[in-house]
Amino acid sequence: MTAGNIAFRDEAGESEQQIDVVALGIVTAAILMFVATGSEVGPRVVDSLLDRGPGPDNFILNAFLLNIAIIIFGWSRYRQLSAEIRLRRASERQARQMAQTDPLTGFLNRRNFNERVDKLIDTAEGNGQAVVLIMIDLDNFKQVNDFNGHSTGDVLLRECSHRIGASLPKHAVAGRIGGDEFAAAFAFDKSRDETIDQIATGLVKAISESTKINAISIEVTASIGLARSDVPDVDGRKPDALALLEMADIAMYHAKRQGRNSFFWFEGVMADEMRFRNELEMGIRQGIPRGEFLPYYEQQIDLQTGELTGFEMLARWDSPHFGLVSPEIFIPVAEDIGAIAALSESVIRQALEDAKDWDPKLGLSVNISPVQLRDPWFAQKLLRMLVEANFPPHRLEIEITESCLHQNLPQARSLITSLKNQGIKVTLDDFGTGYSSLAQLRSLPFDRIKIDRSFVTSLIENKDNAAIVHAIAMLGKDLELPVTAEGIESSEVLKHLLQYGHIKGQGYLYGHPRPAGELSELLREHATSPIRSEPVAVAAPAPDKASPVPAGIEPAKDAHAAPRHASQA
Repeated sequence: MTAGNIAFRDEAGESEQQIDVVALGIVTAAILMFVATGSEVGPRVVDSLLDRGPGPDNFILNAFLLNIAIIIFGWSRYRQLSAEIRLRRASERQARQMAQTDPLTGFLNRRNFNERVDKLIDTAEGNGQAVVLIMIDLDNFKQVNDFNGHSTGDVLLRECSHRIGASLPKHAVAGRIGGDEFAAAFAFDKSRDETIDQIATGLVKAISESTKINAISIEVTASIGLARSDVPDVDGRKPDALALLEMADIAMYHAKRQGRNSFFWFEGVMADEMRFRNELEMGIRQGIPRGEFLPYYEQQIDLQTGELTGFEMLARWDSPHFGLVSPEIFIPVAEDIGAIAALSESVIRQALEDAKDWDPKLGLSVNISPVQLRDPWFAQKLLRMLVEANFPPHRLEIEITESCLHQNLPQARSLITSLKNQGIKVTLDDFGTGYSSLAQLRSLPFDRIKIDRSFVTSLIENKDNAAIVHAIAMLGKDLELPVTAEGIESSEVLKHLLQYGHIKGQGYLYGHPRPAGELSELLREHATSPIRSEPVAVAAPAPDKASPVPAGIEPAKDAHAAPRHASQA
């Protein structure tokens, strides 16, 4: 036990050790005195009992009995101190474990994970192996917390940690790096890369399996990045744990931009993409208050009469650093960094100021992002913007993408009802590309449905798209819902759409989206002669002029990860 006490190096531990030594000394002395007095008292007690002589001296007898009491007391104290030391050791082990691990999942925390990975790299190099680090980020985890509460989110995190642990080799090191970010590392044979791909595929599959929590089915996927210790880091040096984390993190974000629910190995070009993305993020955050995001307007036409009926507002970023940046680039980034609501509200405010001076017969159509749809106060915010701009609510039309309904139908229903109560029209945008059922379409009080441009643009060459356009047009007619077709880029497409009667359309055939300053001539023409005899044939638009963009900075390939909204082309 004395050897065990050496492990305690704090003041309390040293005090306990000293007390323990004193207790042992007292017990030892008492035992020696017990032996000495016992040798004197014992024979006399026996002689007294056998009537062969007088009993022991009272002083010696009392000393003997005192020795017995001291031995009992000392042994009791010895056992008590031993129990206290064992309890202290257990408490220290528990405190050490809590300091090293995440209490929710039991995985290592970030600091201790890095330390273990550094040791793993050193060991692997000595054995001729490499270390792979896997970064795992749960897609849309924030939505789970927002919609279902943090307790449900905690249960989901624990479930995902179980699945991650079950999918990794037994010798792997696992850690929770952030709120919904996990990491794992293990050594592997350099000649068996395919083994790592199989493990990563298994992780993606395991995490994507539906989870039922409190009778609610929770769907979540994972974006995974992988990096290996025998590949140089972004600075061309041998990577340590921190460098591997950075490399895997870059690969993970690449997986998110490529549609999520997948994995990618780190490649050097990804670092350039990440630097460019960081510049974009900073530019977006700074550009919103500076007014760099501007509303552009695309004409909406009554196809039968050729009359201009209004404009759809689209956003453009006129960046002093990048030039005119394509919305397909800055929209997904703004969504990822949580700036899309502020960006969208900024251009909506400008559009309301522009449109209030137009002919009162002209409407203004704007799209809202999924983030705004999840905001329970968005309807009130929009009403305040209308009041500040003195813009009539009946001239405003809000477009909600079909994929937004799938994310939170009750919230969408509440928002649509609030908007319509204020006199604002609501359109179901990109119809046919999402998950809406006819039952949902009838249960939600939409004022209009919009056929997605992906069907309209190629309906002449693609019979399937032509059939979809026909079905949607007939559905709108039967449900008495007005229809708008977007993506009209040729007279052949226009001629085809004219067979469906009174529908609206928009597209490059009627002109490119333009800023408010370039609409004056068009608005004067509309004021004097609102009926347009023929559309103006316009060539396909040239790409937005912007700084060179790395290959990985592109729109998300998952149609539901970056829905079309007010700030998108």
